[in-house]
Amino acid sequence: MKFKRIVQIFILFTVSIFIYSCIEKFDLTEIDLNDDNVNIGGDTVFVMLNPVWDGFNKPQDIMIGREPFIYVADTENDRIVLLNLDGQILSQRSIKKPVALAQDYRLNLIVCAQFDTLNTSFSAVYKFDLVSSNHQLETAPLKRILPKLNDLNQPQREYTGAAAFFNNAYFVSRTGPNNSNLIDPDNAILMFGQNRLPDGTTIDTLVGRVALLDPTGTGIMSASQISSLTSFNTRSFDMVVTLVGENSFKTQWLEFIASNEFTGYSIALPPLESDLMLPNFFDSPEGATVDNSGNIYVADAGKDSVYKFNPRGDLLTGFGGPDQFNKPHAVAFFNKTLYVADTENNRILRFILSTDL
Repeated sequence: MKFKRIVQIFILFTVSIFIYSCIEKFDLTEIDLNDDNVNIGGDTVFVMLNPVWDGFNKPQDIMIGREPFIYVADTENDRIVLLNLDGQILSQRSIKKPVALAQDYRLNLIVCAQFDTLNTSFSAVYKFDLVSSNHQLETAPLKRILPKLNDLNQPQREYTGAAAFFNNAYFVSRTGPNNSNLIDPDNAILMFGQNRLPDGTTIDTLVGRVALLDPTGTGIMSASQISSLTSFNTRSFDMVVTLVGENSFKTQWLEFIASNEFTGYSIALPPLESDLMLPNFFDSPEGATVDNSGNIYVADAGKDSVYKFNPRGDLLTGFGGPDQFNKPHAVAFFNKTLYVADTENNRILRFILSTDL
């Protein structure tokens, strides 16, 4: 009976996500679908562009918005920075210890950071309304999505990643030490949708958590110590998950499947069938991004390197090392340029393929 009940809950959550996919979303023509396929002969060398963007203090995430602007989680400077493509700072906002960024298709900025209350620092998730402030971070209205009141009893919970989808649903990864509760373990991916109220306003609604993920697993379909979530710029709920715990497969592509037989997430690239899914390939992957051709880039802080894989998971190139990077935590891609948050070197680096020069 317990198994039957779990299945029923899982089906309820996935059906809810589909319901939310019908409300408050941009026209998909606004999604950048230009096919900048860079998987061409000689795709082996990335060349660094100058100047280096410095002035940061342990930046842990970088994201290219849909405008496009560049957003940086400048963690130890306790701020979010908005830049144009030339690297000029246009706006910034003080917020404690931001570590992860995402943006939905209504241009709301979702931020994992911290806030203080009751003489304690709690991990938190915020949402900034950039449109209403004309993209001025300083004045953008914000609301705190997490933690809820009952979460204040669990101060060790941390929110580590966020990913937004085509229908303005978004997921948030959570980590923590308490994972014996089958209904609400600390290690989880939480699902949020947009619910319209009778007065026309919308609220962020916690739909549930992604089912079938093992909160302490060391193999595939694991939620153990997730460090980042990355969505695809397509009409799908697929996501790339990076993990930094005791896991053999520390970067996994979770594919959302909807069929008569099964609705939910499954592993897109089975173990041992691609370079991405070789055991112990990664050391400490902290961030990932996906370009318009479906290539996956992973920043491995443990190896001071960045790796690029094609959509089949084949390794195309890897570069870096301690002479170039010091614990890179995030990557972003736009217009043939790869951006890297070189965290311990307190800077943002930009690279372009040698074949694109």
